[in-house]
Amino acid sequence: MNRLAVIVCILAGSLGSSALPRDATNYEDMSFWLKQGQKNLQENLAYRNNERRAKNVLIFIGDGMGISTITAGRIFKGQTKGTTGEEYKLVFEKFPNTGFAKTYNTDKQVPDSAGTATAIFSGVKCRYSVIGLDSKATYNQCDRTVNEAAKVTTVADWAQKTGMDTGFVTTTRITHATPASLYAHTNNRDWECDSSIPKQYEGCVKDIARQLVEDEPGKNFQVMMGGGAQHMGMPQLPTDSGTCVREDGRDLAEEWSRSNPEGAVVTTAEELMSLDVANTSKILGVFAPSHLPYHALRTEQVPTLANMTTQAIRLLRKNEKGFLLMVESGKIDIAHHHNYAKLALREVSELEEAILAALQQVSLEETLIIVTADHSHSFTMNGYPQRGNDILGFGNDPKKAKVVQTYETLSYANGPGFFYHRRNDSSNVNETWRDPEQDKTRGQPLYTQMAAMYMESETHGGEDVGVYAAGPYSHLIRGTFEQNYIAHVVAYAACFDNWPSHCDDTYHRYYYEVTNSGATFRDSIAFSLFSFAVLSILTAF
Repeated sequence: MNRLAVIVCILAGSLGSSALPRDATNYEDMSFWLKQGQKNLQENLAYRNNERRAKNVLIFIGDGMGISTITAGRIFKGQTKGTTGEEYKLVFEKFPNTGFAKTYNTDKQVPDSAGTATAIFSGVKCRYSVIGLDSKATYNQCDRTVNEAAKVTTVADWAQKTGMDTGFVTTTRITHATPASLYAHTNNRDWECDSSIPKQYEGCVKDIARQLVEDEPGKNFQVMMGGGAQHMGMPQLPTDSGTCVREDGRDLAEEWSRSNPEGAVVTTAEELMSLDVANTSKILGVFAPSHLPYHALRTEQVPTLANMTTQAIRLLRKNEKGFLLMVESGKIDIAHHHNYAKLALREVSELEEAILAALQQVSLEETLIIVTADHSHSFTMNGYPQRGNDILGFGNDPKKAKVVQTYETLSYANGPGFFYHRRNDSSNVNETWRDPEQDKTRGQPLYTQMAAMYMESETHGGEDVGVYAAGPYSHLIRGTFEQNYIAHVVAYAACFDNWPSHCDDTYHRYYYEVTNSGATFRDSIAFSLFSFAVLSILTAF
């Protein structure tokens, strides 16, 4: 299909006239599935690659949004619209190009957000819990000389050097691991405030909040929105005891405001949405002391992810040279850590709303959109429930005799849900678990799903994550690849300065030289001749 048709198809929504109502018992017949398969085939046969320069780049991160979360989230969203849910497609699932990213860190089989986000944004994999430094650097130990040699640059650096405007929005703290991986370099992702850095390293590395407002590329962002007021030293209450508080007495938001007199600091949804974007050069939006509240629990004073995305794009698109924006739905991950399955799925829906808002603001003719996750979770969808069964309901097969206790379709391999569901008031060894059917809290947002092993905080999962893409050079997202490949696709599609791209006629004469300031690319006739000689030898065989 032509590219305009792709855009129309995406914006038309994810439900077709064939969607079944929740109470359906008559299912689609052979004719339906044969026609559906042929329609899908014809759409793919008609698709043509978009090989224009990506003037704009949008990277959406569903933190912790593994494949099981996408599947359950798709059904959850479809069921909220009154259908069985299985046939629904989240908007990014309709994108024409899809691949799988391998998420391991250089030192961990199952990764964290710091290492994975660094890979996505810098094109370089690194250690667990380390941000913006390659594997030469050590976790939780700072050595200035080593760090300088290990420092990587990111898509934000590259876009800024190309003249593009840049920014990010997140539902977590603006100093949290994923957004920080765009701009920070630190041996420990938790060094968000001055008070969190060990005394012996205070002269070795700045806290992440200071790096955001003092150093490149952070200080050059046109948009920064999320939570984290206490990390910025802003006078907001109450504070979150689960994370650090500034002790140096500095209000970094006020300092940023003085350095950016044409910028705006906003702290409420009303301030954000009433902002005169045409006469504003930058936005610093901080809407909570720590992370933003879950969408299902937020007040009207807190903007949605779609609100933040809309205002960010309205400001960034003023630049004729284009923009790069990262959007993170970060509380998918935090909900999973608590075994809050319902809240996690609601945050997936929040991400979809933000993507839909973005699609109304940009043209896919000139905008590369990539949707992915940094990692997965130990979250599973199991059992044999009937089609259309409540995704938050029970997984037992109703056609079989009840030989085991009722169990839920969604559960976790580990997490705090173990103790919540554990029954300790019976001497019968077969009465191990509480009956979820009798739990009166099941419909509440903070209901804790079952976990097979106790952990205070549920762990990540190590399987590959999906990568969904549309727009210029989105066809480069295909197959299974290392997670760091995503940054290379972005650089190639957007024609970043000093990076090989389709805009450079001499691309095939480049060689890759790693410097202390990150990966750069230089023209080399000698390498071209060497490659030609090797190719000639191989061809002879």
